[in-house]
Amino acid sequence: MQPITERQTIEKITYPQLPLAVYREIAAHLRQIEGVDAKLIPYSPKEDQKQQFDYNQSQIKGLSIEYSDNLDLQSKQRKEKILDYYAQRYCPWQPL
Repeated sequence: MQPITERQTIEKITYPQLPLAVYREIAAHLRQIEGVDAKLIPYSPKEDQKQQFDYNQSQIKGLSIEYSDNLDLQSKQRKEKILDYYAQRYCPWQPL
């Protein structure tokens, strides 16, 4: 018998020109929510060739946020509050 697998939702977002340290901070905050995982999405080698290295620009393409489809409402609201906090403090996030 096959184990029942939960369906996962994966959101990929970006905050344009956000520093690496802040991306790491957001990911750490999101991982504190039980059932939520957040990973940094680096630029691919092809994209790196197009872009000059610049300390003032983010070296990360975005965040991949993964959670179960049956994540409780309180956890979903907490995730949105974290994302909105950084959107208000730095810049609005965009889907990737």
